[in-house]
Amino acid sequence: MNSYETNYPKTQHYDVGIVLGGFSKLNNRNNEIAFAGTGDRLFQAIALYKKRLIKQILVSSGSANLIDNEVKEAELAVKYLKLIGIPDSSILIENQSRNTIENAKYSLALIEKKNPQAKVLVITSAWHIPRAKLIFNKQTKRNIEYYPTDFRGKTEFDLNDFLIPSTSALDTWEILLKEWTGLLVDRIRA
Repeated sequence: MNSYETNYPKTQHYDVGIVLGGFSKLNNRNNEIAFAGTGDRLFQAIALYKKRLIKQILVSSGSANLIDNEVKEAELAVKYLKLIGIPDSSILIENQSRNTIENAKYSLALIEKKNPQAKVLVITSAWHIPRAKLIFNKQTKRNIEYYPTDFRGKTEFDLNDFLIPSTSALDTWEILLKEWTGLLVDRIRA
């Protein structure tokens, strides 16, 4: 996983940080947002905003559910951003996309409409960046930077990592295989 995940970009300022969806769902018990393991995507965007490295947070995510698409992830996230004090003027919403190709298409169109000269940062999981980069770069000539979140690869290893089998390794392989398959398919269709 370490060799597949990307590194942080050089620190600079951006007009818009696009947060790719897939980091939350609706908690049916209280009708509020419930963050998944990839919730770091939104939390890192908030941190970048608070550090004044991005001026606006664009949440890009509709509903990937084929049956019930009334609950839009972006709308849940925007409600959360407002709850923690992010002003409306700093929030953009794209709530129609169902996958990364549509994230790129709809987000770039929105940015083009609102601020064609915007400097853009895409914020997503470190293991998702190779595929996101392929897709976004096929849809624009704009120079886009990518900010990795929720790393799965380890930075330090101890002897137990080499001696004791880990069930979490299966989860990591599942993510990698899904991303590699998606990367292959998206090279063809994006």
